[in-house]
Formats: sequence, structure tokens, C-alpha cells
Amino acid sequence: MKLLTIFALLGLSLAADYEKEDGVLVLGKDDFDQAVKEFDFLLAEFYAPWCGHCKSLAPEYAKAAQELAAENENIALAKIDATVHSGLGSRFGVRGYPTLKWFKKDPENAMEYKGGRTHKEIVAWINKKTGPIAKTIDDVDSAKNLFDSNEVVVFGYFPKGLESATKMTSAADSFEDLVPFAITSNADVAKEFDIAEGGITLFKQFDEKMNKYEGTDGGEDLVKFVKENMMAVVTEFTDKSAPKIFGGDIKKHVLLFSAASADTHETEYAAFHESAKNFKGQTLFVFVDCEKGDNSRVLEFFDIDAEKDCSDVRFIEMAASEMSKYIPESKDMTTEGFTNFVQGVLDGKIAKHLKSEEIPEKNDDPVFYLVGKQFEEICYDENKSVLVEFYAPWCGHCKQLAPVWDQLGEKFKDNEDIIIAKSDGTANEFDGIEISGYPTIKFFPKGEKKIVARSAAPVLLPPWSFCASPHP
Repeated sequence: MKLLTIFALLGLSLAADYEKEDGVLVLGKDDFDQAVKEFDFLLAEFYAPWCGHCKSLAPEYAKAAQELAAENENIALAKIDATVHSGLGSRFGVRGYPTLKWFKKDPENAMEYKGGRTHKEIVAWINKKTGPIAKTIDDVDSAKNLFDSNEVVVFGYFPKGLESATKMTSAADSFEDLVPFAITSNADVAKEFDIAEGGITLFKQFDEKMNKYEGTDGGEDLVKFVKENMMAVVTEFTDKSAPKIFGGDIKKHVLLFSAASADTHETEYAAFHESAKNFKGQTLFVFVDCEKGDNSRVLEFFDIDAEKDCSDVRFIEMAASEMSKYIPESKDMTTEGFTNFVQGVLDGKIAKHLKSEEIPEKNDDPVFYLVGKQFEEICYDENKSVLVEFYAPWCGHCKQLAPVWDQLGEKFKDNEDIIIAKSDGTANEFDGIEISGYPTIKFFPKGEKKIVARSAAPVLLPPWSFCASPHP
């Protein structure tokens, strides 16, 4: 026993003295693996100093680190500047900022963090990953505090305790997006909240406030019930709500772009909200406030001018291989108009929209400027090989590539069989072409037209999703 104690003390004395900022470990390539092995649990944030979303996350992340450290010294939050330690970023597949990864003493096994961005959400997610799958509530006041401190709670009454709540706990593990599960064995608590023995209720701070689970099987059936009721009928797009919007199972979204202070907003929002009730579980309805500067990327992605186009509505479907956008044939901002538009998309009666700049009047530079309207004409010409760079004006990687691309254009300008081209991917869209980052380079060989992807920079699309595009 004494020998073990000596080794334990020796281990403590040799523990790394990590650099910290506001309770957050500052790690790099030299000490990252060591830190992961030393702590039982470690959440790592890969960030870029210029990233606005990273700056917004920083105080919440620090607050969570301090709160968790006070409760358990074996849990750590860390941050890594991925622009300096790019090797670590590549190692863990970091392609956007901030990216958060979860480790349990194994630096080779990174798990995705799927929680929120407030300190409460971070703490709740980590507590769920490190503690019981469902919290036990013993009295009415504790239950009220739980409901008040969380937007959504799944709550069950099981008199025999947690071991008898298998139909609930088997579903709880499916939710890493901060939906806490809790049970009580106290009859007074169950009576206060009108829960029958073996019953499960979803409590929430919006819409109808609660939904009773009518099923009996639990498991996947309960998972489906929670997913259908955990989101508001209409969700406002914010940095905090974005992970739930994009991380959910519903990949069809209809977005209302409106200025909250506009005279028409209240009426249009009410109509949008009413329409949303018809598509529960099929389509997620999202409100984007045109007046909020943080939403500028969203408006840009959907080609919405805050002053000229708001209010308006768009539909997006995020499939595994590509995204499809839809625009209504007429602007009808009524319940019937919203419903007809969404149903038309779902029924396949409305074709997807591809935006394009106008064809340039003069286009004889060594690097050909490609717009959406000319895509098939140029890229599917069987007599030419075409190499296209899809770029974004704000992308630093693209700016670095620009002079090299110009040199390439000069080299092949007199070759009639080869076209070196570029296209602003934020202003043009191309059917069947997935742009998964900027710059993306695609080659269209002469003859049989197979698309060969050559490279992609570590910046994610869509640029309106959470932390997908960098701030210049």
C-alpha cells in the first residue's frame, strides 16, 4: 500500500503543468496526447483566432471549464489554435471552426461533440456523458428547478427507480444534443406533474409547454416522439440554435426571412407558425431575422438582400451528397401561401433553384470566368478539358491561390483544347456539383465527361450553418 501511495504521489508531482487561460487548457502538438491520457475526460476545441464564432464561444467555454473543474478535477476543457497546430487539426478531421471533439483517455479515438454553445449546454452535455444516463429527482422543488433551467426535459415516473426505467434510458443515450432525461420514484412529484406510473412526459419552455408520450414500447418509438416535439414549431436561427437545426434528423427546412421590427412581421410570422403545424416531423420551420448582422452569411447564401427582399421565404433540402434550394413561384406570405409552397416542394411540383450571375459580355482573359448559366455549355464540351476553381471572395485560401491560378491560365491560354476557369461559388450554383469547401477544384476531362475532384480547402459549407465559413 505504501509503495502504491508513493507512486501515486510521484505521478501527481510529474503531472504536466499545462498553460491555462480562464480555466481552459491551451494545448499544442507537444502536449495534446499527454493531456488526453492524463484526464479521464477532455473536451477539445479547435479554433482559429479570426473566427467570430470562436470568439463568441470563448466566454461560455471558459465558464463551463471553471464550473466543471470545481466539480471534478478529472474533467478538462482545452483549446487548440488549429491555424498554428494544423497537423492536429488534420489528424482529427477539422474542416471548420470551432470544431469540438470529446476524448476519454484515448488520443486516437475522437468523438464528435454534438451539444450546444452556452456554458449550461456544455456542462449539461458533459455531465450526461460522464454521469447517469437519467437524473433522479426526489422532490417537487428539484423537478421545478430542472424544468426551469432547461428548454426541454424528458421526465418519467418509475416507482422502482432507474433500473425499471429501461424503456426510457435506452432512448436517452440517443440524444447528445442536450435533451436531459430524468426520472422520479416519488408519488408526490408524479402527482404534481400529472404523470402516471410508467408514464413519460416531455416538458418544454415553448409552444404547448408539454407533450405526453402515449406509446408503451419506449426505445426507438420514444426517440421518434422526442425528436418530433423537442423543437419549437418555429425556431429562430441563432448561433445557439444552429447546432440543433443542422444536427437534427429533419433535413428539409423552410426559412422565413423577415425584419422583426417591420409592420408586416407579426402577421407574417403568425401565418408561418400556423403553416408549420401542418408539417411537424417532416419539415423544420426556421425564422431568420434580417436585421441581425450575424445573419448576413445566411442572407448571402440564399441571395437575400436585407433591404430589398425581406420579407421572403426559401426552402432547402440537405441530402447526403448535395443541397437543393427552392424559391416560391409567387410571394404569398399567408398561411395558405406558405403551405402551398412547402407542399409543392415535397410533392416535387416545384423545381430546385440554381442561382447564376449574368454571362459576361467580355470573357477573353487567360482564366475564363464561369457562371451558372454557362456551366453545361463550357464544362460538358466533349472537345475540351476544363479545370475549374470554385472560390469565395472572402476565402483566404482562395486569395493565396489566385496568382498561381492566373499563371496557370497564362500557360494554357493558347491551347484550344484546355480551358482554365474560375467561378464565384457564392454567386453561382451548378446542378450535380457538390462544393464542399473553398477553394474546390474540379476537372472535366476531354471526351467522356467524368468529374474528378482535385482538392478542397478546410472550410465547410453551407456558409450559413454554424461556424462553417471563416470571417476574413
